[in-house]
Amino acid sequence: MSESNIKATIFIPVYNGEKDHLKETLEAVYNQKVDFNWNLLIIDSGSRDKSLEIIKSYEQKHKNLILKQIPNTEYSHGGTRQKAAEISEGEIMVYLSQDAIPADKNWLLNMVKPFEINPKIAGVLGKQVPRNYCFPLQKRDIDAVFNAQGPADAITIYDSSSKDRNKASFYSDVCSAARRSILIEDVPYQSISYSEDQAFGKDIINKGYLKVYAGKATVVHSNDIQLSEYKGRIFDECLGLEKAGFILSKPRKKDLLREVVKEGIKDIKYTIRDSEYSKFQKLYYAVSAPIFRYARWSGMMAAYKHDYKNSLEEQRKK
Repeated sequence: MSESNIKATIFIPVYNGEKDHLKETLEAVYNQKVDFNWNLLIIDSGSRDKSLEIIKSYEQKHKNLILKQIPNTEYSHGGTRQKAAEISEGEIMVYLSQDAIPADKNWLLNMVKPFEINPKIAGVLGKQVPRNYCFPLQKRDIDAVFNAQGPADAITIYDSSSKDRNKASFYSDVCSAARRSILIEDVPYQSISYSEDQAFGKDIINKGYLKVYAGKATVVHSNDIQLSEYKGRIFDECLGLEKAGFILSKPRKKDLLREVVKEGIKDIKYTIRDSEYSKFQKLYYAVSAPIFRYARWSGMMAAYKHDYKNSLEEQRKK
């Protein structure tokens, strides 16, 4: 293989990743088995923990790791991912988050392979499986969303003629890949604070490109988020969706009742049946499940009412 031909560039944005599975993610990335050249680009946006120390330890061992550093104020989910594409060498940009751990040695191969099917394929969406300890609402949501995208052992192709347009345009760059030429020349990432991936998914479908769901390209991922942080997270995500062009519907009181009571009871039953939870987790999630549901509804309402002009993440940068 020619060392000058980079088939894929894996990009990971990093910010305080020491306790956010960064080392596990890097270890899994460098365990990949492929028959093409690839490199790893990391942009750190002002980490104050041991993230840089972890990254540099891998940089010393692997010549294909490129580290860039920027101030935290310059980071945006969409803008930084687009910048990564502009400075990269790879034919394919493979996007990963610092807490998304490739589940096996064939993850990278399964992310890149679908682009050989058709030159109109602009994006590939990988599968996410939740961590065994994440709270039931999130666990159920992740399983439902990705199971609906297609079979776990196959690839599913979506285009503008797909019956379910929302499913066709659904995208998450926690684990995704995009053709670099399309990112540079036709469909760039929008420079927005949140939901840049959903905007990109919508943009490529609207432009007549294809999206692939690669069920075999799996990462272990769910947000290690506390109940006290959940409302703010939902607010940020909903506000990001609005900035990406999605219309927010007003959360209704009957939706709140359904969430807290009906879905909360389902979460409790799910928690009791889930053998992955410890006894303490079962007790905690059985009690807190309805509260997580209320926090999600409250976050959606706060975004709809525009309680804040900017996302909480943007406010923290000021």
